Parts: sequence; C-alpha cells; structure tokens
Amino acid sequence: MAGKVAVVADRVGWEERQLIGRAADFGLQIDWVDDGSLGLGDAGAPSIDGYDGLLIRSRSYTRGGLLATLAESTGVPVLNSAAAVHACENKLVLRAVLRAAGVPVPEFRLVLSRKDFEKALDDLGLPVVLKPVYGGMGRRVTLIRDRDLAHSVYDYVEDLGHAFEQACLVEPYVSGGSVRALVVGRQIVAAAEFESAGADWRSNAALGNRSRALAHDPEVQKVVDDVVDRLGAGIYGVDLFRTPSGLLVNEVNHAPAWRGVASTTGVDIPSAVARHVQETLA
Repeated sequence: MAGKVAVVADRVGWEERQLIGRAADFGLQIDWVDDGSLGLGDAGAPSIDGYDGLLIRSRSYTRGGLLATLAESTGVPVLNSAAAVHACENKLVLRAVLRAAGVPVPEFRLVLSRKDFEKALDDLGLPVVLKPVYGGMGRRVTLIRDRDLAHSVYDYVEDLGHAFEQACLVEPYVSGGSVRALVVGRQIVAAAEFESAGADWRSNAALGNRSRALAHDPEVQKVVDDVVDRLGAGIYGVDLFRTPSGLLVNEVNHAPAWRGVASTTGVDIPSAVARHVQETLA
C-alpha cells in the first residue's frame, strides 16, 4: 500500500463509504476514525500514529478545525489544511478573507444585537436573508420579506442560549439559481446548477433541489481559481450565486457532500478524491 489514511468523521456517510471502497485502486488503505475518539493533545498523538495522512470529514466545522490544527502540529499531512478549515467554518471569516483577496461575495451585515439587526434592515432593505455565522445545510437560514415578521424572527434568535448561536449575517436576497462546484486539488471535477424546488426558496443540494450538470464555464472557473488561490489546494464545495452583475461566492464547504453532484453529472468523484490523496502523500 502507498499510504494509510484516516477519514476523520463523526459518521460514515455515502461519500466515506465510496472513498473506502475505491482506496485499493489507488494503493491506499482508508479507515474511518471517529472524530470524537481521538483524544488529541499528546505530542505523540498515539490515536493517529501509523497514519500517513488525515482526511477531515467532520460535519461539524468546529470539530474539524480543532482536529486539523492538532493533527498538523504532529507533522501528519492533513486535508484540508487547518487554515482552510478555519476559514470555511465561519461564514463571516470566509467572506472577510475572500473579499480582502478580491473575490466577489454578497453584501452583508454582521448582526450581534437587535440594534445591529434594525440597522441591517435599514441599510439593505427588504427582502433579506438571515443566516447563522456558524452552520450549514441550509439550517436556520430565513428569508424575510416583511418588517413585522423580521422582528418576530429575531425574537427567536435572542432566545438562543449561546452567543455564538446568536451571531448572524444579514444579506440581500438573491433570487435565481446557484452553482455548486466540486473542487479536488485545484481543479473543478464536477459542477451542477441548482434551482429551488417546490415551496422551498433555498438553493441547496441537501434540500433535494433540482439540478443539472454544468459544462465548463469560464466565469465559474475564474472565481473558483481565485478561491483556491486564497485557501490553498484541497477538497471543497464552492457555492456560487448567479446575479445580473456576475457570480458571488456564497459559501465554501471544507468537507463537502457530493452525492447529489455525482448523481447529476455522472462524474466519479470518489476516485478523483482518492487520486488527490494518493498524490498528496507521494
């Protein structure tokens, strides 16, 4: 075997099973390691001793970033890098990092209080989208079209018990489709365009939205290249909004699900990921 790799995750999903099944074709042994069982902190890191690399697939951004940081400190190659995971785990940090690099992102306001929220509504106008700084899969993302409803929604935000749960972004609502580009290394290996399905306005693969394969698009390629230039080569799901003025980067997922994109495009994404892991360890 060319390398022994730990897929660090809280569970074995479809993507992880596919990777484990493809491993031998690329001279790899890939094991699932429960991300809650590592006990990292020991300088020798016995729980990951013997692995040539770690692939961070924790659904929790926070857990993934912490584990990547400690694993890297032991000298074990980690995909994605701790710096990339930390940039992706916080929607505000990601947007600040990308905007500073000249990558187009939606206009937004950070909301930490009701005063912030009211000012954001005044600045941006309605409709707006309220979303948590931490979170994914479209959860707690709310479209607000009415000012009275806006304050009722914010009542729920104020009732959340922890300050990190109350931290939100408010941004103008962008109608139309979105693009998910699956990046492996520095290449887009598959891309699909999503449209909201039925009564659900959110364009999100996790919600079962309609999708179609997207052929090579120079504009998508340019924006994704700029994202990877800033975050470094890795395995990402880059989510883009289409707007009349061009593409905007909505989110970058450091441990992307790709079943929907694979089904839509027919691309063998697990093999592309396994090949990238093999090349990284070479």
